[in-house]
Amino acid sequence: MKNVLLTVVLSLVIYNAIQAQDRGLEIAKAAERADLGFRSSTSTLKMVLKNKNGQVSERALEVSTLELVEDGDKSLIVFSSPKDVKGTSTLTYTHKVGADDQWLYLPSIKRVKRISSNNKSGPFVGSEFAYEDLSSQEVEKYTYKFLKEDEHLLVVEQYPVDPKSGYTRRVVNYNKDAGYRIEKIEFYDRKNALLKTLIYSNYNIYKGKYWRASRLNMVNHQSKKETLLEFLNYDFDSNLTDEDFTQNALKRS
Repeated sequence: MKNVLLTVVLSLVIYNAIQAQDRGLEIAKAAERADLGFRSSTSTLKMVLKNKNGQVSERALEVSTLELVEDGDKSLIVFSSPKDVKGTSTLTYTHKVGADDQWLYLPSIKRVKRISSNNKSGPFVGSEFAYEDLSSQEVEKYTYKFLKEDEHLLVVEQYPVDPKSGYTRRVVNYNKDAGYRIEKIEFYDRKNALLKTLIYSNYNIYKGKYWRASRLNMVNHQSKKETLLEFLNYDFDSNLTDEDFTQNALKRS
């Protein structure tokens, strides 16, 4: 009798685990489908860095994104101020499978440096965003577990497929009533301790479909530092192509 009960309990545990995996994956796919078709975009931003003592510094930058269906998106980030970072730029090729390709251009030495996949968890230009945070949200980069539904929010745990990721897991809050847009992400470090929280806010909808947050605030709970990104505008009519996302384009920027 005990063996029968144990078998039943184990079967229920396995069934519930599979259900949680499947639902988590379906939510991620729904979020991906909701954002398909924007093709390309550009935006200008203000980056505000805050140290643990509350002192702030500001930077200005521009982000360009090219949507790819067969693989992950491409993005180019270019800093325009202040003087010490002006011209610094980063090119990212996100891949659905395998490590992303990333390059950093440093105008002070006029050199393009490839970012090693071993260093992807390092800070992006002194901010609380890591290089791996710059990649597009591709479904294939994680495995999933549905945690709970809280009114309009669906909470999903994501486990990076890449063993070189700086995170053991992310806990993502999706807004099911607004195109499955992301409202919050919690990042857990390699020791499975809460490292950072990213809050998306002040959303606007573009072309009647594409939700974009105008504020992204990343708080590092361990260093007590913050990085705020304020998106000043979005342009979805920039008609960018692959030629705008090459290493030569990185240097020209």
